[in-house]
Amino acid sequence: MADIRRAGLLDRRPLHYTVRLGIVFTLFIAGWVGFFLLGDSWWQLLLAVFFAFTFTQIALVAHDLAHRQIFGRRRLSDLFGPLIGNLAIGLGYDWWMNKHTRHHANPNNEDLDPDVSPDVLVWSQNQARSSRGLARFIGRRQAVLFYPLLLLEGLNLHASGVRALRQPWMKHPVLEGGLLFAHFVGYAGALAWVLSPGQALAFFAIHQGLFGVYMGCVFAPGHKGMATFTAESKLDFLRKQVLTTRNVRGGWFVDIAMGGLNYQIEHHLFPAMPTPNLRLARPIVRAHCDELGLPYHETGFIASHVEAMTHLHQAGAPIRAGERV
Repeated sequence: MADIRRAGLLDRRPLHYTVRLGIVFTLFIAGWVGFFLLGDSWWQLLLAVFFAFTFTQIALVAHDLAHRQIFGRRRLSDLFGPLIGNLAIGLGYDWWMNKHTRHHANPNNEDLDPDVSPDVLVWSQNQARSSRGLARFIGRRQAVLFYPLLLLEGLNLHASGVRALRQPWMKHPVLEGGLLFAHFVGYAGALAWVLSPGQALAFFAIHQGLFGVYMGCVFAPGHKGMATFTAESKLDFLRKQVLTTRNVRGGWFVDIAMGGLNYQIEHHLFPAMPTPNLRLARPIVRAHCDELGLPYHETGFIASHVEAMTHLHQAGAPIRAGERV
């Protein structure tokens, strides 16, 4: 931590985020301007692909807001978060904050991390043995079905934000619900006004499907296929974060595509560190792990997905063998 502070890597990066926000929202606005200018045309399906990219990049900015990487003051983050998340792309900011905070506190903990709860997929053989219903049905071939299922993840993210509005931990349910409603009405209204019914349905399917795939490909490589633990596991903070997390190599292209979250180990150790500083923290963190003899796992983008899918296939083995608890 001292080396990280001395290097200034926890300092805010206002110029970076000013430029990044400017580019992302210029693309977002330009996309909608192009949508209305292009009008009733099947060429709009190319814009659907473009919006899948843009929505994910906005979600990554909202992620940085939630970690207070952009503003030091929580009030500013809580002000802009719902505007960027709920209104712009239809993702519930408070829901994401609650879920993601629990994930960071206990990554890959089968009892405490909502990202590895056995909902549709099972993440360990213990979960597979106790699985029922849909999780057991899908678990037999979940490695093959993972990417097709991601086509529905965009819709799941929208629906999760709506479902969370009734939860007692929601800070501003009326505000967040109103912004989500405004997004859904505006989005559906734009498609219905400009496009024919067939075009609107195709646009919606491509946009939301690729949005889900892109989001899954950004967040899954960080942890899927890494070690999982339970509430009984006793690990210190450093080991809890490093042993469950994977970095993804790939240079500037992967850095941009994944919003800097390919440096997932550094992000988990320093959640408030601005994402452009994560790559600078990497050699410091890796050297520290080497000194302690702590495995620091880093691989390429394709290899990260191969590892994750191999793990998913192995996790489902008890279901294929017909095992029960």
